[in-house]
This record gives sequence, C-alpha cells and structure tokens, in this order.
Amino acid sequence: MARSRILLHPCQRSLIDFKREKDGVPAVVKTIEYDPNRSARIALLFYADGEKRYIIAPNGLQVGTTLLSGAEAAPEIGNALPLANIPVGTVIHNIELRPGQGALLVRSAGNFAQLTSREGNYCVIKLPSGETRKILSACKATVGAVGNSDHALEQSGKAGRSRWLGRRPHNRGVVMNPHDHPMGGGEGRQSGGHPRSRKGLYAKGLKTRAPKKLSNKYIIERANKK
Repeated sequence: MARSRILLHPCQRSLIDFKREKDGVPAVVKTIEYDPNRSARIALLFYADGEKRYIIAPNGLQVGTTLLSGAEAAPEIGNALPLANIPVGTVIHNIELRPGQGALLVRSAGNFAQLTSREGNYCVIKLPSGETRKILSACKATVGAVGNSDHALEQSGKAGRSRWLGRRPHNRGVVMNPHDHPMGGGEGRQSGGHPRSRKGLYAKGLKTRAPKKLSNKYIIERANKK
C-alpha cells in the first residue's frame, strides 16, 4: 500500500508553533520536513484533538514519537515545559523571554543552551553565544538541541544557488569611493584610517546595545569576545 503524503499550503509551512500552549494534549510526529525559511528542519505534529501544527525539529526526534507540552510533561526530547520543571544541566532550545510570549532564543540549526542553576524565581541559562543570563522560571523551553547540526558544513558550490535563495550580489565597501561608502577611497587597497560616516562618526566597531536597557540586569556574563 502506497504511503500517503501530507500536503499543506506553503503559507502553513511557515507558521511554526513557538508557543506550544496546547498543554496536556499528546501529539504524534508525522513527518520531518525541509523549511526554506530557516536553517533547522521542522516536524509536523498531529494532536489528539485533530489539530496539526509545525514545530522546530530537535536533534534525535523520530517519526512516530509522541510529544507533550505543559508542566506535567516529562523532560524528554521534543517536550516543552516550564524552566521550573526542567532538571539542572539539561540541554534546551526554543526558550521564551516572557511567559506565553513564544520562543525567541536558540532556534537555529545545531544550537542549544544549558540550564545551569536556579536563583529564586529565575533560572540561569548559558546561551550558545557564551552569554549567561537569568530567565523567569515560568518561561517555557523545549528539551534537546535543534536538529540539522550539519547545516554549518554546507557549501553553496556556485553563485547560482545563492540566487535561488533570493540573495543578490553586492559590492564590497572598500572598492567604492569615499562618498559612496564609509570604507571607500584610498590608493590601491588602502582604505585610509578608521571607517567613518560623512559626518565623521565611526561607522564600525561601536557598541549597538543600549547602555540603559532594562534587561541588562538579567545578564550575568556577557558573550565570549573573539
């Protein structure tokens, strides 16, 4: 008997469930698919109440696995539960910054964070960048690392493949004239000092994070400097 293929409209494929708010309703993984909108693979879930949703596919997720979300869920790969219910040391992804907001952190292929400790109502999370920060224990996260970890090893092979993905060619700033780009000008390959804007302000190397941002107090350790 031929296996039936599930076809969804392309618009539905891009609608990923980052909230995982269907607590207590078991879902079966039907397919793991390619998504052109992201580096990770996506998994199609069939919920027991008949609803279908896509999620980011974690590493090691198999077709036919039953997933669950909510405080009662076990800390197993693919299950989404509050940080308060996840054991210390667990590898996680799809992390919320505010309860019910939906996952914002650690969503790309091969990435993972680690729950390192707890401090009162907060959990201390080590992010892929090396930053360590506090996140409310009521926020949800998904257990496991994001799948498709070999994505970083892919090579385009030719310029045409970038065009398939909608990326057009661009000129480097150093080959332009001074009035066209902050890094333009100079004889030969010399750019002539630190790149500046037309008004004389530095164009590169400045810190972009607001110095008085309210969430600064939740950051314990900054990202690793290269």
